[in-house]
Amino acid sequence: MCPRPVVAGILGLLVMETWPGCEWSAAREAVGVHLLEDVLLGLQVCCTRGRESEEVGVITAASARSDPGDFSQPASCSQLQSITFQRQEEEYLKLTVRCRPCIFVLGHNCSARSKVVNALLGDPVLPVGVTCDPETCKRRRIRFRHGKQTLVSLALPEQYELVHQLVAHKGKWDTIPEEDLDIPENEEDPAHRMAELEVTLPYQLLQDVDIVVSPCRGSQPATSTLEDYIDHVQPVLVYAISEDLLNSQDEEELNDMKTKYKLPVIFIRTNPKDKLICSPDGGNSALHEQLTELGYLKKGICSCGAAGSGSPAPSVLVEQFEKLRQLSNFSRQVLQMHLVDAAMVLNMVHSRCLDIFINKAFDMRRDLQITPKRLEYTRQKESELYESLMRISDRKQEELKDMIVETLNSMREQLLEDAANMQFKDISIPQNGEPIGAQEVKSCIYQIKELIISRLNQAVVNKLISSVDYLRESFVGTLERCLRSLEKSQQESSMHVTSTHLKQILNAAYHVEVTFNSGSTVTRMVWEQIVQIIQRITWVSPPSITTEWKRKVAQDAIESLSASKLAKSICSQFCKRLKSSHEAFAGSLKQLEVGHSGRLEKTEDLWLKVRKEYAPRLARLSLESRSLRDVLLHGKPKLGRELGRGQYGVVYLCDSWGGHFPCALKSVVPPDDKHWNDLALEFHYMRSLPKHERLVDLHGSVIDYNYGGGSSIAVLLITERLHRDLYAGLKTGLCLEERLQIGLDVVEGIRFLHSQGLVHRDIKLKNVLLDKKNRAKITDLGFCKPEAMMSGSIVGTPIHMAPELFS
Repeated sequence: MCPRPVVAGILGLLVMETWPGCEWSAAREAVGVHLLEDVLLGLQVCCTRGRESEEVGVITAASARSDPGDFSQPASCSQLQSITFQRQEEEYLKLTVRCRPCIFVLGHNCSARSKVVNALLGDPVLPVGVTCDPETCKRRRIRFRHGKQTLVSLALPEQYELVHQLVAHKGKWDTIPEEDLDIPENEEDPAHRMAELEVTLPYQLLQDVDIVVSPCRGSQPATSTLEDYIDHVQPVLVYAISEDLLNSQDEEELNDMKTKYKLPVIFIRTNPKDKLICSPDGGNSALHEQLTELGYLKKGICSCGAAGSGSPAPSVLVEQFEKLRQLSNFSRQVLQMHLVDAAMVLNMVHSRCLDIFINKAFDMRRDLQITPKRLEYTRQKESELYESLMRISDRKQEELKDMIVETLNSMREQLLEDAANMQFKDISIPQNGEPIGAQEVKSCIYQIKELIISRLNQAVVNKLISSVDYLRESFVGTLERCLRSLEKSQQESSMHVTSTHLKQILNAAYHVEVTFNSGSTVTRMVWEQIVQIIQRITWVSPPSITTEWKRKVAQDAIESLSASKLAKSICSQFCKRLKSSHEAFAGSLKQLEVGHSGRLEKTEDLWLKVRKEYAPRLARLSLESRSLRDVLLHGKPKLGRELGRGQYGVVYLCDSWGGHFPCALKSVVPPDDKHWNDLALEFHYMRSLPKHERLVDLHGSVIDYNYGGGSSIAVLLITERLHRDLYAGLKTGLCLEERLQIGLDVVEGIRFLHSQGLVHRDIKLKNVLLDKKNRAKITDLGFCKPEAMMSGSIVGTPIHMAPELFS
């Protein structure tokens, strides 16, 4: 159902005062629901494209990162939910903006409820009759709606009308016949027992609001009536009381309502025995005390219905029935409460989205700045490492020769001893010293050779790796972390393969894995030397494999090894592997740079969109929704005398607003969208900052849509009022101690802004205000922005700007 506009009458809504002549749909547009939905729709389109072009991680909320130093990790599309309406928020806003108000008349008994309805409509539409028993009464629920003709029918709630002949159909009536109100005792049809009596009347009040009259508890509990309607209307609860005190069943019913719905209620006594008034000492009636104990009323609210200093829409007790007109003020307060809550929810959505965009802009800005530096750092450090290792290889050949000679000399006796005691594998050695065949001899010599090579390999490699350990410690850890970060910022699978290959190359080069595997150059060289040894060993017949023989074979093999040739071979192999790794690294890094170059171009485009389009648009929505809340709560501020005039607005005196006094009011009429966006972002930053004694407090904002007689729209920012600005203070004279203290105060304020990631960009005498003790506070954050939102343009007041900005 499309809701009608709420016009002047008992339930005139404040939204009509905020936007004169608006309908509900226009009011909804004004608070930014449609605009926010448009922005979110645009983001969903970007997100859909992002699945194909790696934009997803740029436009959605920052995801949880395993590495706190990584600013480029992509976010999943499911995170788009964090920048849209949550389901409960959306449902609540729809309910507040689209649904009609509805007065629920609850109460003691049928007679009390009928008196309230008749007084509201101005006619005896319902029979008052004799007071019924609430526990046994079987009266139907009644709903009054507006219509051009007077009609009465039975209908299932929000479903369809039942075909049923009523007494009211037989002729004209002024009061609805009781037979149509009561459920017959012999009625067996469940649909007829559940049906409510729907009455359409051509009354002016019903143009603005529906009225639902709850049946007695014997027919249906009050909470069941509310449950059927609460999701489709804006409820205003009226509880009619015809007795001096509530009974236990009434208390139980009220407790149940308070627990489930927590809605304010206006209690109306329809038949008080005596007229009660508020005593000077604050004494209240017994009924007032009873409702206070139930938690509906608070101390400070008069029993005659005058509102105290409680919540924006407190429950009220009206003990004189002739003061039923107070229902109008109560209804306005209740609907105002709903509008304020809805505006606050909407503002929370706007602010949450805006914070996400600003934080994401920061992430993108850092990505744009850091990724090229990471790539350059990787190239530079790898080059330094490569050159260092090559220098080590060049100067290590003589060292390796000496190291091999030293290693062989130190290991000689142990090698000879191990060879002499060696037990050969897969060879049967006679115990009586008999000679063996030539094939077995060769196998024995081969195993002795393997022993010497393995021991020599282990000793030489350990010393070689230890000589470059300091390079591995200082280079590899940092480079691997940098490469891991570059890998995470890539979306394409090919980039993942390239990065993985790059890390493997680096590991192979940096860990200096110089090994002497079988088939390697060094191994073949050693084997050739040992073959020559074997050839020099002459025997007429196969020798006996004794300890002395094994020792001699090992001794000849060790003496025949050439340390210079081994050293040269090791260094040559080392250099070859380094060069191959370096070339593979350069190729992989080039591919990585190409991938990042394309990604960063898209990131920069999206960063510009966030900074110039999405964030300013949401900032304006946030300003409008917060201003709506402030004007609903506190009304429009009254402009006093002019205090000052600047480039973008006029500052007026404002005696009091929203419980703050005295105040200063900055009136700005934005001439175009750019100024609107700047003002909206200024408001967002000021409101988002924690209170600080060196910053001027922002109390709130109001958008005046009728500024200058309706010719323009002005934004009124209400702040605390201080004594004077620093310019006026210097004119009147300040001592040196006061000047130093002011300087410290300004530095403290600037330092606090920087700690929050903001740069003021317009510090000058007029933007430093002094209190009566000449303590300074910074104001006017019109040019203040996070670094990630800056475009690089020069802003500020020229005479106060730093000279280097003009270069």
